[in-house]
Amino acid sequence: MLNIVVVDRDRYLDFVEKKPYRNFLQYPSWADLKREWRWNSEFLGWVNKEGKMVGGAVVLYRKVPGMNKFLAYIPRGPIIDWFSDRSMKEWFVPLFHHLKQRQAFSVKMDPPLVRRKWSSESINHAIQEFKSHGLRGRKLTDIRPDQVFNAVEYVQQELADMGWRKHVVEDSFDTVQPQFVYRLNMKNKTLEQVYKGFHPYWQNRIQNAERDGIRVHLGTERDLPEFHRLLALAAQREKSQVRDVSYFEKMFETLILEDPYRIRLYMARKGEQLLSTSLAVRVDGHTWDLYNARLSEPMEESSPYLLRWKMIQDAYQQGDRIFDFRGISITLDEQHPNFELLQFKMGFGGEACEMVGEWDYPVIPMLHWAFDMYMKRR
Repeated sequence: MLNIVVVDRDRYLDFVEKKPYRNFLQYPSWADLKREWRWNSEFLGWVNKEGKMVGGAVVLYRKVPGMNKFLAYIPRGPIIDWFSDRSMKEWFVPLFHHLKQRQAFSVKMDPPLVRRKWSSESINHAIQEFKSHGLRGRKLTDIRPDQVFNAVEYVQQELADMGWRKHVVEDSFDTVQPQFVYRLNMKNKTLEQVYKGFHPYWQNRIQNAERDGIRVHLGTERDLPEFHRLLALAAQREKSQVRDVSYFEKMFETLILEDPYRIRLYMARKGEQLLSTSLAVRVDGHTWDLYNARLSEPMEESSPYLLRWKMIQDAYQQGDRIFDFRGISITLDEQHPNFELLQFKMGFGGEACEMVGEWDYPVIPMLHWAFDMYMKRR
């Protein structure tokens, strides 16, 4: 029998840092950051009858205007033993009881589980096959995956049987966190082997950048306005939105307080001109390329290749064996504007990973469905 308890920051942090599914979204510092943007949060622990903490979650709460009710969200969590002998009910029934006490009528989660993987070689081969047959509009999900994790399929079925409902989407970016991500696994490899796994064109771009005098250095909080300027230029090109610079200033301040190596700002320059930049976040074992931008649009510009290679080297030297390029679109149509993002990331080797995606549960069913209908009609 498991119980849910609210745990203090130190106990939660000590627990999560030892777990294989740890990720920056389930760290206290990320909850601190979200508190600045109208989210409340708490750290929960699943404890067994001996009082040992066996699971944990950062839960974010957003108050619904005009009601004393809340939406609950567990980003890339919870951090539990998803494949233990315990049923999903043993984990989640105590959570639902706790959330009702907190006046939450609905909970969303996106578990940190990979469902399927495709290698860069398999994707490239499929793209060439589609081209040779004149096929357009194909997607990553049209390809046979290199790996399917059957245990994850059983977890999904158990969640569905409990009443959780998966958020079905057209593409990766239709969810709060991307459902498809691209990762470079460096486990049991030397840095030389990692580099040899890059596409030859990517290796040439890295070497050309070095010959052209492009240098990559670490920035500080004082460089964030310059970083933000490139983000804003990229958003203009893509006709998208970008957060205010104050968000990134608060991110730097909040994450560094927890760990001085939690966040790093990379900047690639030629002389004084900033050509590309990226904000990386890490926890022990895993580095994420979280926000990035470049001055010019064409992929022929060399600085982003050298910038990523420097980030990968630093991650490796810190002991991290997963370098996470974050979200990708699933389109394999070379004419689609989102294809370039996947193409760029594939050049570094690695694999596309499908996460299990977002799941919603109606803690108070009538309010959940009423709110869902309201959101659909907006």
